[in-house]
Amino acid sequence: MRSFRTALLLALPLALAAMPASPALADVKDGVDAWQAGNYQAAVAEWRPLAIAGDADAQFNLGQAYKLGRGVPTDLAQAEAWYRRAAKQGHLQAEDNLGLVLFTANRREEAMPFITRSAARGEPRAQYVLGTAHFNGDLAAEDWPRAYALTKRASDAGLAIASARLVQLDNLIPLEQRQRGLAMLPDIERGEQQARLAAVSAAAPPAPKPAPASAIKTASLPASTPGSSYTPPPVIKAQSAPAPKTPEPIRSVAVPPSPVASAAAAAAAEATADAVAATSQPGTTYAPPPESGTLPPKPETVQPAKTAPAPAKPAPVKAEPAKTAPAPALARVHNGTASPWRAQLGAFGVEANARNLWAALEKKNGAFAGRTPHLVKTGKLTRLQAGGFANKGEADSFCASLRKSGQACLVVDK
Repeated sequence: MRSFRTALLLALPLALAAMPASPALADVKDGVDAWQAGNYQAAVAEWRPLAIAGDADAQFNLGQAYKLGRGVPTDLAQAEAWYRRAAKQGHLQAEDNLGLVLFTANRREEAMPFITRSAARGEPRAQYVLGTAHFNGDLAAEDWPRAYALTKRASDAGLAIASARLVQLDNLIPLEQRQRGLAMLPDIERGEQQARLAAVSAAAPPAPKPAPASAIKTASLPASTPGSSYTPPPVIKAQSAPAPKTPEPIRSVAVPPSPVASAAAAAAAEATADAVAATSQPGTTYAPPPESGTLPPKPETVQPAKTAPAPAKPAPVKAEPAKTAPAPALARVHNGTASPWRAQLGAFGVEANARNLWAALEKKNGAFAGRTPHLVKTGKLTRLQAGGFANKGEADSFCASLRKSGQACLVVDK
């Protein structure tokens, strides 16, 4: 059997998308505008001082420029360095790209911790790589049911190469082990949501501490002495009191949800959110692989049968790169009918990323017709929510359909 090292030596060569992340700082936004206009050198000039000053979005975008060789000479070492600096500040897209860059550079042992964390958050390319590792038993424990489950998750997210690989695994993995892999999918999906929640919560800035109260100061006053004379104050005629004003009616105020769990859960639907938005930006997708194979058939329900003798271990499969998606257009934000239930699609440190995600989803998914986008500010985060649901069941159905296509979605009560 060929080893996993041979199988994935050429796996996932990176081909970054043409649009970088859109950060909140005005100067970085100027760089994004220049990049979209094809003026790459001007974009790099805007980002470089901010990246050196520590801005994570600028660091990520500068890494994209070095990986693509736009505005600067192609330099994978520089790209890796800027991805790493952004990842240390909690930039999830940068961490995803860093792991895949290291893996493609044949530094697989160093890459696997990043690959594992990205796969746990639901990043399809990382799930594809980790699934191949579990199948071959190299860099990860041999576990065919989990290998099948991870490849199925990547395929369900729309990764074409994972769909082609799933067809091969249907012929290589015994039916009983494939069924065990399918049974893992609900737990894997719940684990992805929890991992994204934890990652975004860890990256969120801490709440500002209240200023300490100033100490009370006392002053010594001289003892008073009785005066020799006293002048009474002038008598002021009492003025009639003004008529009391009629109080205004009390207006009810909608109290926003405040539990930490609600804020954190709202943030989780982003991370990948950032992951889905990232597929339209440089550094988040990789060289499109040649089309091969057909989509796997849906698993059939089979009555339990006697366990057949284990087949001979097949040769390991080669991982191939994924296709990229086009860049999203600017989202249109409009007002809609108020509703107590919303579907949260992501939480972003940059509002423009939320708008880009809405525009992309509205364009390719008919379920967004008639839905109202809401940009909810919470500290430095902007939460993207879809409204206009009659009840929680309708919102649940909406989210379920999105998750089947690989889009994170979480039902929240506004």
